[in-house]
Amino acid sequence: MFDNLTEKLQDAFSKLRSKGRLTEQDVKDGLRTIRIALLEADVSLDVVKAFVKSIREKAVGQDLINDVSAGNQIIKIVHDELEVMMGESDTSIPYREEGASVILMSGLQGSGKTTTTGKLALLLSRRDKKKPMLVAADLQRPAAIEQLKTIGKQLGFPVYAEEGSTPVEVCRNALKAAEDQDCDLILVDTAGRLHVDDELMREIKTINNVVKPDQTFLVCDAMTGQDAVHSAVAFNETLTLDGVILTKLDGDTRGGAALSLRHVTGKPVKFAGLGEQMDKLEEFHPDRMAGRILGKGDIVSLVEKAQDAMSEEEAMALHEKMMKNKFTMNDFLGQLKMIKKMGSIKDMLGMLPGLGQALKDVDVDDKHFNKIEAIILSMTPQERDDGDIIDGSRRKRIAKGCGQTVQELNQFFNQYKMMQKMMSGMGKGGGMMNSMKKMMGMGGGKNPLAGAGMPAGMDMPDLGAAGGGFMPMSSDDRKKMKKAQKEKKAKRKRSRGKK
Repeated sequence: MFDNLTEKLQDAFSKLRSKGRLTEQDVKDGLRTIRIALLEADVSLDVVKAFVKSIREKAVGQDLINDVSAGNQIIKIVHDELEVMMGESDTSIPYREEGASVILMSGLQGSGKTTTTGKLALLLSRRDKKKPMLVAADLQRPAAIEQLKTIGKQLGFPVYAEEGSTPVEVCRNALKAAEDQDCDLILVDTAGRLHVDDELMREIKTINNVVKPDQTFLVCDAMTGQDAVHSAVAFNETLTLDGVILTKLDGDTRGGAALSLRHVTGKPVKFAGLGEQMDKLEEFHPDRMAGRILGKGDIVSLVEKAQDAMSEEEAMALHEKMMKNKFTMNDFLGQLKMIKKMGSIKDMLGMLPGLGQALKDVDVDDKHFNKIEAIILSMTPQERDDGDIIDGSRRKRIAKGCGQTVQELNQFFNQYKMMQKMMSGMGKGGGMMNSMKKMMGMGGGKNPLAGAGMPAGMDMPDLGAAGGGFMPMSSDDRKKMKKAQKEKKAKRKRSRGKK
């Protein structure tokens, strides 16, 4: 995500940091490098001009040229301006007090709108405790209705569809169907269209007048760059958008759409698709995204992922076991499942400060976890509770059951013994990710990703267990995390109050 932009900005900043004092020419050259990096990232020219102008004005206003720490101050200004460019974080949905709230999904052909409709329904059902209904109003694309029905069946949400009808009639009848089925949220999947198609644009405007949506979202493919921005402008003139959902943001190495949309359209990016799975839609936070772009990582989002994967009660129970040195194979199996729920290891490590670019060309194989899981599942319940009883004959049986050699199994047990010793000191710090590093051959010192091809000479920060360890956070990150936790609790309280 934004790899090219991050790499070029890091190059520019490294040159600024290397200077004891900055001259006026240094600042000028740095801004030129930043401008080129943004243009190559397919950011709108007008946005780039405004961005660089604002940085220059703030840099001069703070007398950075004579300041020894000027390089770091310019980085801070760039970070703040990236936040301003992408707008304030706003992922809220104004639900109706009575009746079902309506979200109208619009977008270009091939933008991933139908899949995103299902993803958004899943996110809001979990986050806001809503009971959604999906409405198949895309009668243009062959098999669009069947695709939405498949998604609804997979997620367990009702899907309203009609054959031989018009999109407007489908939407009108869906409002009554949602009331009959006691659904409090309706997501209308409309046909993909080109913004130059006057007939289809009139149709979606009619649908908009019929359903009177509480929110109208435009689904944009992040990898189309400025085309996504241009389409957002055109759709906004027809529908008056409330926000944008970017798809394929995980595959967008440039970032032009995400950085330009708010400035050009005035509409916030509300959510972002970061994978093909149905749970890979996340809230878009400009401040956190700015941190990722500048290589500062995103500790707050990583903590939230850990908290979603493990409850506070589970974390405390695990912490107690670690303190008493009673961490078993069953506990470790639970940790593996928790990590798999959080996403890929490479993505999680990329959220740690300084690791994003270092992992750019490194292949971190998540399948290693599957091998460990197979080993543990090949054991009897007694063997998982007490690894000391596993003798030679038991090891042969386990190796045969999981499809691995006895030598590989012996290596696993040696690593597990090391991990158990480390777990006994968990109350002093460390954490779950340290255990993962040991099990993956990543442990210690100067070669933390040896098993994944990471070059030597780079240290890896430690991550604490969710609720049971310590996180490598700056004071700003801690403030952001506390703010995010308060907002999350407030949302849950509001949701319970409505019920």
